Amino acid sequence: MKRIFEVDPWTVTSHDLNSEDKRLQESMTSLGNEYMGMRGMFEEVYSGDTHQGIYVGGVWFPDKTRVGWWKNGYPLYFGKAINALNYVKADIYVDGNQVDLAKNDVTDFEVSLDMKNGVLNRAFTVFGVTFKITRLVSAAVKELADIHYDLLSADGQAHHVRFDASIDADVVNEDSNYDEKFWQVLDAGNETNSSFIATQTIENAFGVPQFTVVARQSFVGGEKHGLNRSEKEVTDNFDIEVPAKSSVSFEKRVIVTTSRDYDSLVQVIKAGETLTAGIAAQTYDDIYTAHAQKWAQRWEKADVQIEGDNAAQQGIRFNLFQLFSTYYGNDPRLNIGPKGFTGEKYGGATYWDTEAFAIPVYLGVADPSVTRSLLQYRFDQLDGAFHNAKEQGLKGALYPMVTFDGIESHNEWEITFEEIHRNSTIAYAIYNYTNITGDHSWLDGDGAQVLYNIARFWADRVHYSARNDKYMIHGVTGPNEYENNVNNNFYTNWMAKWVLQYSLEHYDEINADEKAKLALTDDELAKWQKIVDKMYLPEADVETKTGKKHIFVQHDTFLDKDLTPIADMPQDIRPINQNWSWDRILRSPYIKQSDTLHAMFYFPDAFTEEEKRNNFEFYEPLTVHESSLSPSVHSILAADLQMADKAVEMYERAARLDLDNYNNDTADGLHITAMTGSWLAIVQGFAGMRVRDDKLHLKPFLPKNWTKYAFRLVFRGHVLEVSIDEQGAHVDLISGESLVIDLSGQDVMLTADTLF
Repeated sequence: MKRIFEVDPWTVTSHDLNSEDKRLQESMTSLGNEYMGMRGMFEEVYSGDTHQGIYVGGVWFPDKTRVGWWKNGYPLYFGKAINALNYVKADIYVDGNQVDLAKNDVTDFEVSLDMKNGVLNRAFTVFGVTFKITRLVSAAVKELADIHYDLLSADGQAHHVRFDASIDADVVNEDSNYDEKFWQVLDAGNETNSSFIATQTIENAFGVPQFTVVARQSFVGGEKHGLNRSEKEVTDNFDIEVPAKSSVSFEKRVIVTTSRDYDSLVQVIKAGETLTAGIAAQTYDDIYTAHAQKWAQRWEKADVQIEGDNAAQQGIRFNLFQLFSTYYGNDPRLNIGPKGFTGEKYGGATYWDTEAFAIPVYLGVADPSVTRSLLQYRFDQLDGAFHNAKEQGLKGALYPMVTFDGIESHNEWEITFEEIHRNSTIAYAIYNYTNITGDHSWLDGDGAQVLYNIARFWADRVHYSARNDKYMIHGVTGPNEYENNVNNNFYTNWMAKWVLQYSLEHYDEINADEKAKLALTDDELAKWQKIVDKMYLPEADVETKTGKKHIFVQHDTFLDKDLTPIADMPQDIRPINQNWSWDRILRSPYIKQSDTLHAMFYFPDAFTEEEKRNNFEFYEPLTVHESSLSPSVHSILAADLQMADKAVEMYERAARLDLDNYNNDTADGLHITAMTGSWLAIVQGFAGMRVRDDKLHLKPFLPKNWTKYAFRLVFRGHVLEVSIDEQGAHVDLISGESLVIDLSGQDVMLTADTLF
């Protein structure tokens, strides 16, 4: 755990320019608008260690797979969101002295992420000039990034500032498999009022489209005295005179256009030119206000307010801010990468995290159409899922662990071949959407092709054990990635059984056209039912410090391990993934994230309280929570079991995972999809939100260090405001017709003029 930023409800601020924490600071101060985003690196030269990263949504490259031992079925490439044009680059000189905060004598340093308005503010004084810089990636004009400078004399003397503003195409990806650079320059130009550079991803051997990205910069203020162009860079040179006793401003505007929206290079370039002209008459205040208003609208819908604990308040707002900066449902072609626009780890691709963790949040804070877009994203990639299953010699559809286009592009065998539980979570998302919204149209239509082909996969992937008269699934990796190639992982088996059962239960409801496309036979359906009836689910009685407990066993040989709780081990081994060999991790009993417990997170009503408690008390002490997705699941389950202290402990870890760098890996980028967990822990955990038999249920409690918390919730055409304080729970109907909910076990009628 390492906290380098001050605790504040609406800002993430530091006054410490520490080179050792530079990458961590960059991750924490990232900005984005779904269309594009960037790490919080400095615009000016910084000669120390830094990770400069700018990424454009949906723009990626298939980096050729690099492994020591090729196996049949391996993905040919690892897809990754590549570092794009560096359009914030600036060489700044004060009275001939280059600004380089890694070398200069710097005072009055501040870096502050303003989450309320969606901007990054920086300030520092060097060579007698104070720089105040505001950066935004516009929520109002998706193609626009803006950097505004206020310069003022700090020593009462006039100063000359030379400002060389560039767009640089000579960028690298730190995680390139073969140290390649992925961009080629197609065109560039310096014009009277702006400069541009047009780039395209290099050719690839895998049939993946090449992407064109064009960045165009324009300026307000300063006196332009020159321009430069090299093979991979365009630069505009400005002189800025800083008065002795007043300030002067300078603004750089950047428009980014891509071939995702336009058909030809000419059109991509022209679009940037048109958009630049369109904002030329706007003042900086116009641009800032339009952007801030969009963020105000988002916070009006989704803000979670916590009183009594500023660290908890900062945590939930930071997570929602970064989540909405990554995805807000405006482009159905996009999805949610685990690092968003904050780093290159995980390749920026789509994982099962979206269906497991993000969809439940968007169902609660946004219009259902946002979730429909995420579901449709998977339908549109169904052909890729067929391909993935075929690569493993199986029927049906296998959704990828990592993808941009539906084709699996993760090249670790224990993920690609074994972590197939991800398939069931796609089906779970269909169930979750249908259950929460009450809308069956997607399940009955396009969703049927997704669900029933996933079921086909499971029916082919199981095998029958004649000795046990049971169906089994061998050779898998469960959600706990600290074990590979296990047999009969409880979660994988349970979810496969659930997918088949859910499919059978709803088969009569899907429309005739979808049934015809599926061409399911009676024999297939009969086999599915047989698998449901005879699926093997490992369970056993175990001795614990509090007596014998009956549990579900994580996999066939899990109980043969040395089951020493992690609390009884030396704490300097944590995190074990940074201190132990992989072999030792695999032999240990330590669990990266919820595994057996994950089924209970998805379906809390499918298990008895005794089953949930026994399994939680057995597995949580063995869990190291070294997956960012783990704490929120345990918080929700602990709340369900009325273990309030544990629920709050796990919430704090989920909410401040990156803010406090719990796993010592935030320097690589933020854990965007895991940021959903803090909202889930509050709403599904502390507030006990469930949907049962088409009715909304709430069973809230107030954490002991909080005096109040409140949030808004979208439910079937209604918007509710839920607040919990020391006097109890209160629910206000903000919009929609009157509604009956279950509040702490009592039916309550909500109307527009009634507060409960």
